[in-house]
Amino acid sequence: MNAVVTEREIFTRVGRFNTAPADFRPESDLPKGFIDFLLPLHHELTPRQQVFIAERSRVLAASHGGRKPQYLSHSEVTTADWKIQLPVWCSDQRNQMTGPADDPELVVKMLNSGAPGVMLDLEDSMANFWPNLRLGIDNILSALKGELTYVDMKRNRTVGIERSNTVIFTRARGLHVSQAGVLLDELTSASLFDVAMVAYQVDVDGLQHPLCFYIPKSESAEEALWWRDLFQAIENARGWPRGFIKCMALVESHPLAFQMEEYISHLRDYIVGLNLGRWDYMASLIHFNLEDSAWVLPDRNTIPHDVPFFQNLRGLLADTCHKRGILAIGGMTALYPSRVDSELNERALRVLAEDKRNEAHCLMDGAWTGHPDQNEIAVKQFPFPNQINSRNAEAPSQPDLRPVPRGVGKITVQGTRAAVRTVIRYRNGVLNGKGASLLDGYMEDLATDRIYRLMIAQRIRHRHTGEVTDSYGSHTPEFVSELFDEELDRILSELPAGTSAAEAQKYCEARRISELLITNSEFDPI
Repeated sequence: MNAVVTEREIFTRVGRFNTAPADFRPESDLPKGFIDFLLPLHHELTPRQQVFIAERSRVLAASHGGRKPQYLSHSEVTTADWKIQLPVWCSDQRNQMTGPADDPELVVKMLNSGAPGVMLDLEDSMANFWPNLRLGIDNILSALKGELTYVDMKRNRTVGIERSNTVIFTRARGLHVSQAGVLLDELTSASLFDVAMVAYQVDVDGLQHPLCFYIPKSESAEEALWWRDLFQAIENARGWPRGFIKCMALVESHPLAFQMEEYISHLRDYIVGLNLGRWDYMASLIHFNLEDSAWVLPDRNTIPHDVPFFQNLRGLLADTCHKRGILAIGGMTALYPSRVDSELNERALRVLAEDKRNEAHCLMDGAWTGHPDQNEIAVKQFPFPNQINSRNAEAPSQPDLRPVPRGVGKITVQGTRAAVRTVIRYRNGVLNGKGASLLDGYMEDLATDRIYRLMIAQRIRHRHTGEVTDSYGSHTPEFVSELFDEELDRILSELPAGTSAAEAQKYCEARRISELLITNSEFDPI
């Protein structure tokens, strides 16, 4: 494989440190008075963010050393009789449509789709670059006012947002991400910057319901206290009543799955639901079990949606949420419908219906989707308006969240090759400012890119113990590097005539970065 480069070079190229441009001037490039609003929050919360980053590394290292995540001891939080009152305006969230906030056409189409909820994403499906971030925030503020538009070139008309009761959520970047260039030479929490930018500028009088955020990538119940304190500080600064801000949180990390009830408790003034972000969760599950050869997963698209490590967590998440009176939302179905390929479209919608029926059977209250054509089918799979009053009396209170995936799917070299091809094309999209790309019928974003990088790393690490059904060779680093070379050559050979040298070079750079992230064991969501 290629020579190892510094961590700083990788982070600079892949975007962990979103950096304002060199000519950035806060007094003219940010809203008037915003820095004065941000600084007290920064001084209080960014040092705590850095502590959490260090603690995450410690917990991961402990898992690799054999001390894997476990349930916390019972406490008053888990034994006391307390419940959250769900607001009426968000009682129906049978489908939440999600997409990158920097795409105004998609934002308008999602908000006009009829979906009960829409999440505008500043994180996994949006490239972590300054222009994308600023455009995404501007689009969110316009959407919250109902003023966002796009030009429909085919019909030569301007399309705006139709008035509805759709709940709009903003997904900020996670605590693992830092924002550079805003406060001189200091890094600040990207989560803090995103939430503060929206909350500072929002027109409260134009809101149809309280301001709502989606919290991503939490790894412990203690981190919920950081978000609670952020929301409280903003409410105090804006003169809003306690609990004016509302949120949902994604369960995307393996450690958090063991601490969901404690997490809900810490955010009880704000939280209205949890969401099983299953692609990031799968990546986290691999990451925390990376040293365990029993956890080498099969080709991603051969893993059934009801595999036990998902199914057990679905049941626990729904039961935990309903015990405390909040919503349980299921994850994204990656296979996308198509308006030009009828066979693919039929399969995608069939898989969607099966997937969401399974989630509804697990007593979840709604789904995530990413395409307007998925909304009606997703909504129909769930009882109206929710299943909060339903619990499974036979559900174990502490189910096994690490059932070894025996007899599931296939491990093939062809699957590794497909993973290599996907990460190269996904990273090329990022280098071109796209955080999500439709590849081979699947919507691939940072979460699925992370799954593929980890799966490739697993196969290299455990090549002497894993079984591969193909007979093309062992997953040595050299063999995998050859796959990168071959897939890059194939991608370049398939580019349209007239593709510029600069465009081709970006694919070469994407291939280099993707392999380096695997070589250097960089598996955080960056």
